[in-house]
Amino acid sequence: MLDKLTQGGFSVGLELPLDNDWSPAGERARRESGRLPGEPDLQHHAELAVLADQLGFRALWVRDVPLYDPSFGDAAQVFETFSYLGYLAGITKRILLGTAAVVLPLREPVLTMKAAATVQALSNGRLLLGAASGDRPVEYPIFGKDFDARGAAFREQIAQLRAGHNPAWPPGVQLLPRLAQPALPPIPLLVAGLAQQTPEWAGANMDGWLAYPGTPDDHARRVALWREVAGAKPYISFIHLDLQADPDAPLRRHRFGAATGRNGLVAELQALKAAGVDHIGLHLRRNQRPLAETMEEIASIL
Repeated sequence: MLDKLTQGGFSVGLELPLDNDWSPAGERARRESGRLPGEPDLQHHAELAVLADQLGFRALWVRDVPLYDPSFGDAAQVFETFSYLGYLAGITKRILLGTAAVVLPLREPVLTMKAAATVQALSNGRLLLGAASGDRPVEYPIFGKDFDARGAAFREQIAQLRAGHNPAWPPGVQLLPRLAQPALPPIPLLVAGLAQQTPEWAGANMDGWLAYPGTPDDHARRVALWREVAGAKPYISFIHLDLQADPDAPLRRHRFGAATGRNGLVAELQALKAAGVDHIGLHLRRNQRPLAETMEEIASIL
């Protein structure tokens, strides 16, 4: 599936939720509906996911936010990650389904393996398993986990995901569906950030890097590091995009992304490709225009 993600040398996906609740109009609608700050409106999520598949976007990315923390103020796509991926697998046909990223140290390892294997089977091999160590300390005591030990826990779970089992299990005990299924490609394991690991460990043990948003120059520096420790393994990142109606609207950078017209977006994507980025996921919560219209315009330039 990594070959499909990087086919053509560069590809573009979408980060869920597919709602523009961070725009001024979206914020007004959120207040009127009584939703929490950072809680998206999901009434059109299914039709927009199907549209993304039909338009040829390469991947849909979901985040893993188990609990709403008012001090953080972002509920991501609300739904539990693996349950939602199973649903998306059923309503889409071709688009890859990625996690950006599952917080492994909070999860029971065997059930994580079973959930990933299930989504891989139900999607006919479309899962991209991004993994993280987590960055919200409030969650760890609630789950009975040690925040300071999350780096070691991350390494242990990656080893189990690679093996597909634990050698300590009694004879004959197996995981079904199997993580490695003969008719399907292996599940790629991607690291978000560095997950409390060294770049050398990440490059040697993970199949790709989910890097934080940045400018083309930021990415060029990070790509150079990634190539040094990981060779040609994919480098993936995200843009918080507000696509303006005027195609010639100049690019104005904001935190994690930019507001720009179509021509500015084309130039930015070309600069990211030149910097060595293999895939960009577009995050549209700041977008002020209707999302279906925006997605169709973006698809027309891909």
